[in-house]
Amino acid sequence: MVSAADRAKIIRPGQTYVGQQGFTYQAGVSRGTVGETSVCMNVLPMPPGAKAKAHYHKDIDTIAYLLEGRCSVYYGDQFEHRVEMVQGEQMFMPRDVPHAPVNDSGAPCTWIVVHSSGDDQDDIIMTPHLDALLPKF
Repeated sequence: MVSAADRAKIIRPGQTYVGQQGFTYQAGVSRGTVGETSVCMNVLPMPPGAKAKAHYHKDIDTIAYLLEGRCSVYYGDQFEHRVEMVQGEQMFMPRDVPHAPVNDSGAPCTWIVVHSSGDDQDDIIMTPHLDALLPKF
């Protein structure tokens, strides 16, 4: 039997993957890296002008911490909400709410993103009809 202490793992920088949202993520704790099934955390660097493809996570909550920079988040059924976030702020995005971060700041920003699932690509639902509501760069 494997003890809880034996399950402890370090995730070293350098592992990346491309998500359906249109970004290259720095892999963190997830089902794929440590076998975790109930929570995951990844790093999302966003260059200036980058924007996610509109999406939501079915039955999965999201917490996003803006580690550096400034970035906007569009959210709601018709992206009727927009919040501008600055370094050090966190946002809770409830399950099933369409959203898309957009780096409209002119400088890089970096997010730490946590989901209540073992992988941030679990049950992701793309909402392409909302992409037209995001700013053009």
